[in-house]
Amino acid sequence: MANISLDKYRNIGIMAHIDAGKTTTTERVLFYTGVSHKIGEVHEGTATMDWMEQEQERGITITSAATTCFWKRNGQEHRINIIDTPGHVDFTMEVERSLRVLDGAGAVFDGVAGVEPQSETVWRQADKYGVPRLCFINKLDRAGASFERSFQSILDRLGANAVALQIPIGLEEHLQGVVDLITMKGLIWNDETKGAEYETAEIPADLVETAKEWREKLVEAVSAIDDDLMMKYLEGEEISEDEIRKALRQGTVDLKIVPVVTGSAFKNKGVQ
Repeated sequence: MANISLDKYRNIGIMAHIDAGKTTTTERVLFYTGVSHKIGEVHEGTATMDWMEQEQERGITITSAATTCFWKRNGQEHRINIIDTPGHVDFTMEVERSLRVLDGAGAVFDGVAGVEPQSETVWRQADKYGVPRLCFINKLDRAGASFERSFQSILDRLGANAVALQIPIGLEEHLQGVVDLITMKGLIWNDETKGAEYETAEIPADLVETAKEWREKLVEAVSAIDDDLMMKYLEGEEISEDEIRKALRQGTVDLKIVPVVTGSAFKNKGVQ
C-alpha cells in the first residue's frame, strides 16, 4: 500500500435513489476486490458499509461511509477509496459533501423504475461539481425490469449522453449475464462462485441483431468525440476495441459521455 503513488489513488462515489441497490452493489465490489471474504447483505443487516445501528435496522444508508479496495490495471496497483452515499432525500446534503472530493461516481439505477427523483437530484449535484460518471442499471432480475426503458430514462430525464457498453442476456428470472458490446461476446457469471468467475460465450442467436444495433450506436458515440475515429468511421474503416476503450475513457473524464453497464448486484451478475 505504501508503494502506491498518489496519481494511482481514486475517490469513487456510489450514488442512487433509495432502494436502487447502491449498498448491495458496493458490497459486491468489496467482495470481488478481496476486501471482504463474505458478501454482506442489506436485508440481513450485515452490510459492511451500513455500520450505524439505525442503518442496519432500516436497511437504508444514512451517512456517507468510506472504505478502500485495490485494483490492478495494466499491471499497476491502484488504491480506490469508495464512498457509499445516502439515497434518501432527507440526506441530500450528505451526498453533496461527498461529491466535492470525488474523482468519479457510479450511478446505480433500478432496472424497473429507471431514473427516480433522488437519482435526478444527485445527478444534478454531480453536474455542479463536474464529477465524471458511469451508470449501472441494476435489478434486472426483478419482475417488470427493462434495460431499454431504464436506459431511455437516463437520456430523457437526465439529458446525459449515455452510451451502452453492455446489454442483458435474459431478464427477470431468466437473467444469465450480459453481452459486452466492445468485444461482442457474452459474459456468463458462475453462481457457485458468487459471480467471482465467469465464462465467455457466443452471443445468443436471438440477440445477435440487437447487439449489432447497440454496438453501432456505441461506435457512433465514440467517433463523435474523437476526430481521428470520426475520419475512420466516415471512411468505413474498422475501429479497434482498444481505440473504443481509449475514447470511452477520455470521453468519460471530459464529461462528454456516460458509459452504461448493467446486471443484478444481488444476483452477482454485472458488478465485476
